[in-house]
Amino acid sequence: MSEKTKIPAPVVALIPLIILVGLLAMVIPTFGSDALSGGSQVSLLVASAVCVGIAMIKYNYKWTTLEEGMAKNIKKVTPAIIILLLIGAISGTWMLSGVVPTLISYGLQTLTPRFFLASCCIICAIVSVITGSSWTTIATIGVALLGIGKALGFETGWIAGAIISGAYFGDKISPLSDTTVLASSTTGTKLFTHIRYMLITTVPSMILALIIFTVAGISMGNTGEGQSELFAETLAQKFNLSPWLLLVPLVTAILIIVKLPTIITLFISSVIAAVCMLIFQPHILLQIVPGESLGFTTAFKATMTSIFGSTSLSTGHPEIDALVATRGMRGMLDTIWLIICAMCFGGVMSASNMIRSSTDLFVRFVHKPKSAVCSTVGAGLFFNACTADQYLSIILTGNLFKELYHNRGLESRLLSRTVEDSVTVTSVLIPWNSCGMTQATVLGVSTLTYLPYCFFNLLSPLMSILVAFIGFKIKQGISSGLSEENPEEVKQAA
Repeated sequence: MSEKTKIPAPVVALIPLIILVGLLAMVIPTFGSDALSGGSQVSLLVASAVCVGIAMIKYNYKWTTLEEGMAKNIKKVTPAIIILLLIGAISGTWMLSGVVPTLISYGLQTLTPRFFLASCCIICAIVSVITGSSWTTIATIGVALLGIGKALGFETGWIAGAIISGAYFGDKISPLSDTTVLASSTTGTKLFTHIRYMLITTVPSMILALIIFTVAGISMGNTGEGQSELFAETLAQKFNLSPWLLLVPLVTAILIIVKLPTIITLFISSVIAAVCMLIFQPHILLQIVPGESLGFTTAFKATMTSIFGSTSLSTGHPEIDALVATRGMRGMLDTIWLIICAMCFGGVMSASNMIRSSTDLFVRFVHKPKSAVCSTVGAGLFFNACTADQYLSIILTGNLFKELYHNRGLESRLLSRTVEDSVTVTSVLIPWNSCGMTQATVLGVSTLTYLPYCFFNLLSPLMSILVAFIGFKIKQGISSGLSEENPEEVKQAA
């Protein structure tokens, strides 16, 4: 018997995941905000070791096979790791150059506190649709909006929830989004057919989220008027605020729109911001490198520190000090460490066929459209938790159900939509998923803190199931050859 045919029993295949969830359930409350500094990584490695032990001892898998699975998984996230490092560079240079303080200051003057949460969600949605990237949206405009929200007196969980809801709505329906393209191509659905069909579940989810954010904003909008004035005055005293600094996000947006690769775009953006720091904030350089006179050496050292290191500026107000503090590339290392450990877990689970075995539990219940959608949602959530990577989860879920939907006479666009509803938007809600880890690090808000307030992300899979039970715009043929490419045939068969 070859290794490829050695499929662990479903009960056995779930053991590593159960152990992982159990360990994380102890690590997160024990270490709190420090859970990402080592405890979560060790939990993932322990679960990986359990998977390896079962595969090698019980099913005679070779270590080289499992090692290769880990290596392949880690290789896939290499671009994401580079992007994370560049996001760290941007977070430092955009803050210290005065870009983020300028955006915060102007935002405090224009955004109404009562409608801030809803406005925050809409702004991030628009930016994400244009850029096609939730990560870029959150790392740039999202960070600025978080600062504005803090100044207005809103809790970080609410602000982050509004930012993430809007960013992932835009990411989901943008034709420039890599996850949208991946979901449609994996399931064999035309891109714009996929996007139009997603609107049936995506728009209602967004409307409900905006209603919640509007009601919450109205009820909490009067709490931080004095605090917003304090933030605006303090930032104006600490930084040289100028409308010229808005050229940095404008240039970044243009680079994204012309479809320059993400890594190149982020690199150019951080370089431009660093130059702006030298031009507009020379006094900040002396605070980054105290005790030295302003000169080439000081400027060089301060610029490099803003990119890779942590900085802290004293404003006389602890909450504002925390806002303007930066971590640079170094602040991303815990997240990168966590992603690598998560990819090790997903790699050995895949190489040992434990993922394949576990998914049989979902497939066996698929008989009608309702059960197909419910099973797909369940599998998507399972893969997000098990592989810790949304791209891998999209591919696995799409490939797992593609033939089954075809044999049941279900349209491929139903599968592609359900994959997006269950995988793309929920990846950010899982603490050890690469998306959850990244956004928690970028915003400085833990996953479990913002999770209850990501209403769009929480509603999307539920809306997908609800629409399936209603049966709206869902067609089922009686032969495996029916699809949306032959609508009249499907209609007659149904």
